Amino acid sequence: MARRKFTQRVIDLIRAIPEGRVATYGGVARLAGSPRAARQVARVLHSCSRKENLPWHRVVGGRGRIMLRDPLAHERQRRLLLREGVDVDMEGRMDLDRFLWKPDRMDYVGDME
Repeated sequence: MARRKFTQRVIDLIRAIPEGRVATYGGVARLAGSPRAARQVARVLHSCSRKENLPWHRVVGGRGRIMLRDPLAHERQRRLLLREGVDVDMEGRMDLDRFLWKPDRMDYVGDME
């Protein structure tokens, strides 16, 4: 039961990331109520992105890097972010000071109780 709630919170949070902004795996986990669950956020993205039509490309590593190892997937994420106005270099790095989504509790959807 708790696992389903966490998964739904992650889905709701990822949907709430605005265009031109990024969130980190750890940041999403923290907002979803489980600060040490960054890998679970990756699992949710892997298993639900297509089915839930999530803006998966807006979730990046904690140091402002695209974490995908597959070169084609890495470049696809980079291009999607560039299209939204996020400056991403050829190595997949971006400035989190400029592009990190910093919501307050009222900015995102989902029952956080």
